Amino acid sequence: MHMNSAPHLLTEDRPEYERLLDDALRHAHQRPELAAIGERLNAVQLRTMALAAVALITATAATEYEHYVKARDEARAAVPDRDAARGTAPDALSGAGAGIGAVVTVLAPMLAGTAAVIFLLVGYLLKMLEPPPAFATTMVGAGWFFAAVTAAAIFVAAVGLLLTALRNGSTSSAAEETGEALTDEVARAKDAWRQALLERGILPFLRDALAEPAAGPAVPAPFRPAGRLPKIGYSRPDFAGPGDGPAAAPRPTFTSPDFTSPDFGGPEHELD
Repeated sequence: MHMNSAPHLLTEDRPEYERLLDDALRHAHQRPELAAIGERLNAVQLRTMALAAVALITATAATEYEHYVKARDEARAAVPDRDAARGTAPDALSGAGAGIGAVVTVLAPMLAGTAAVIFLLVGYLLKMLEPPPAFATTMVGAGWFFAAVTAAAIFVAAVGLLLTALRNGSTSSAAEETGEALTDEVARAKDAWRQALLERGILPFLRDALAEPAAGPAVPAPFRPAGRLPKIGYSRPDFAGPGDGPAAAPRPTFTSPDFTSPDFGGPEHELD
């Protein structure tokens, strides 16, 4: 059970807080206000105290931490978008490949070129005969027609590929620039949070802990939340004895009845 974890400090940022605390304790000899380390409290005791008061210390830099977490979440949300932007070219090609347009774009030059070669070859061979058949000229004309179709199909396919590459390149560049800007913003926000946490939280806490007259493994006075931890006491019920009451009732007394025999009732009851 982590009873000392701050509710606003995420678990992934807890190691960063501990590293910042350890660094401050490691270089405490460079700060005059922390020169008293080792006299009443050593570094281990101070670290224990600071870990116990993590909620109070990190609250001093709550604004910077909120900005840092927001920037980091935005950067993480931008990663799938950037990956999707980089994958638009293959996605567009694969999506178009399943359509009629892609099939026509790919197959038209091949089919038209094959037809042009066949018609031109057969047509010129027929023209070499004596006398040449009447349809030889028609086949040669058909061959040149399919050659023109082949050239046009190749040109259209090249233009389409060029436009797709330019569109995907601009989208990918914009996504990368956005990702880099978000990364820089996250780095700046993190540095601001670390600086605020050190200057307004960790160092004042350590200084107040060392300046406490009766310093011990507890939270220093300036960091103690007044009225937040009420003292809870329990008293046992007052069981009083039967004779300790304010007005003890008298006990009832019992007397046995006076039984007399009829033969010994007295002188007035003598037998005849």
